[in-house]
Amino acid sequence: MPYQVPEPKIFACTQSTVLAEKIAKSYGADLGKVRFSRYSDGEFQPSFEESIRGARIFIIGSTNPGPENLMEMLLMLDAAKRASARHITAVMPYFGWARQDRKDKPRVPIAAKLVAKMLETAGATRIITMDLHADQIQGFFEKPVDHLFASTLFLPYLRELNLDNLCIASPDMGGSKRAYAYSKALESHVVICYKQRAKANVISHMELIGDVTGKNVVLVDDLVDTAGTLTKAADLMIERGAVSVRAITTHGLLSGDAYEKIENSKLTELIVTDSISVKKSHGKVKVLSCSDLFADVMHRVHHNTSISSKFLM
Repeated sequence: MPYQVPEPKIFACTQSTVLAEKIAKSYGADLGKVRFSRYSDGEFQPSFEESIRGARIFIIGSTNPGPENLMEMLLMLDAAKRASARHITAVMPYFGWARQDRKDKPRVPIAAKLVAKMLETAGATRIITMDLHADQIQGFFEKPVDHLFASTLFLPYLRELNLDNLCIASPDMGGSKRAYAYSKALESHVVICYKQRAKANVISHMELIGDVTGKNVVLVDDLVDTAGTLTKAADLMIERGAVSVRAITTHGLLSGDAYEKIENSKLTELIVTDSISVKKSHGKVKVLSCSDLFADVMHRVHHNTSISSKFLM
């Protein structure tokens, strides 16, 4: 009798329960049972309430700050390792702390490298994530990393809009490679914004490289935090003659007064994924689910089949 590969078990960190439920449903499985015990001082302890000995397990959880989300993932990984799980995959739709991927001034940490090492030490044997802030973060790991791209979701959506005179834009120099990839896939023009920051989340100056006159512009970025860059870029492009400005960003952090900025800006629409639960609904914010993408990739990983078809660009 041929050996039957047992189905994997899927578990959720508390911050990603809604997305994990969607992923599990798309996969065709139920979420595994995890119980969290909490002490009065805030310390918590996860406990797997079913056997995972010898199993392949997927632990789903984005690690966006605060630090409790990351700590929860680490404790879940450690618990799985000590419970003798055979394969432990950390499914991290949003890899938090990724903006600290290098030393940009003296005496600062490289947090992304530290997080990578902590995940491996805790017990992760594979990482599945989406749209890292910098591609080279994959090199911080000694374990396999499946780096997915939200273009799988965004490109079909943009094509359905059927916009005339489409122009792809990067809100900063660092995102120019991503913008060029989208422009190549959509056969459109590309422009770039050049910005200078006074400090983190505060833009002192922005200029536009390229012509957007008469164009329907789509800004492309990996994440939106306070929305200062996107809204300033949108307003600048409307001033320079753009017909409309939309933005697609994979991870919708939307902290601080982000919703107020979006409401008062010239942005027609902000499209994000549900890699992070959107804090509240808003008329200008559209959410595309990444659950089917992750479920499909998890299935392919479990059955050791190629995931190349998931990379549209």
